[in-house]
Amino acid sequence: MCAYPAPADDALLVKFWGVRGSIPVCGTDHTIFGGHTPCVEIRCGGKLFIIDAGTGIINLGLAIKETAPKQIEILLSHLHLDHVMGLPFFKPALQADKTIRISCGNLNGETAEKPLERLFSPPIFPVTLAQLPAKFTYNGFRAGETLTIGDHSVRTCPLDHPSGATAYRFDQGGRSVCYVSDVEHGENWPPENLIEFVRNADLVIYDAMFCENEYSHCRGWGHSTVTAGIELCRRAGVKQLAAFHMHPMHNDAFLLDMEADLAKAMPGSFIARQGQSLVFEPVAVEVPA
Repeated sequence: MCAYPAPADDALLVKFWGVRGSIPVCGTDHTIFGGHTPCVEIRCGGKLFIIDAGTGIINLGLAIKETAPKQIEILLSHLHLDHVMGLPFFKPALQADKTIRISCGNLNGETAEKPLERLFSPPIFPVTLAQLPAKFTYNGFRAGETLTIGDHSVRTCPLDHPSGATAYRFDQGGRSVCYVSDVEHGENWPPENLIEFVRNADLVIYDAMFCENEYSHCRGWGHSTVTAGIELCRRAGVKQLAAFHMHPMHNDAFLLDMEADLAKAMPGSFIARQGQSLVFEPVAVEVPA
């Protein structure tokens, strides 16, 4: 677990708690970038959002167990196992005074309650989420809709992935961060709706599961490459790309080489590291006369 930075009250904070795809990994050759599956903490002016609940959510829960709000917002990109496997081990789920609201946008408006009940129940799992002390509630929407959560509006966008997935955009104080994982970049890339969705963002967190030679053998699996992410960001005027959802077999040496190439192609960009945090301080926004 890493110490929190001290952002301004109206800043936009991003912290990576899990950056791997498919399965968690460990070992001496996975220490720089980490081995937990997807979980990203976003704070907009102090409001906590959690994107995805892979194994990274376990350490997040330990870090916020004393300070977590009464209602915790978890936004799922989709329900594949690597993005939800940490839910029962999230420390606030064991606190009876907490409500955990799970939003999901890839089920045609249905909530994630029934699929998660099937996953986390005997004989596959010893208890259901409903049996944990915290109260779980569920919100279903269609990817492409804008979510209103408290005083915040969170834009969403559908992604090409088996069974669908949802991208999220957070805007705060004239700054913006987009989470775009998991996504197949396809032939007519990038699509106009996604270009507009990430337009002028400060940071795009992007699915870079495969390198180019791997992708040629994995078309249709619902994942992408750094090259496709760079193309999207250039078309949309994005300032930084954070490569994310890294292949579990890509070790530190491999990823350091990949990161060097990424930084040359798009200066300021990087491969996300577990425990890494970024703070985007607010900027003045001109209001048209």
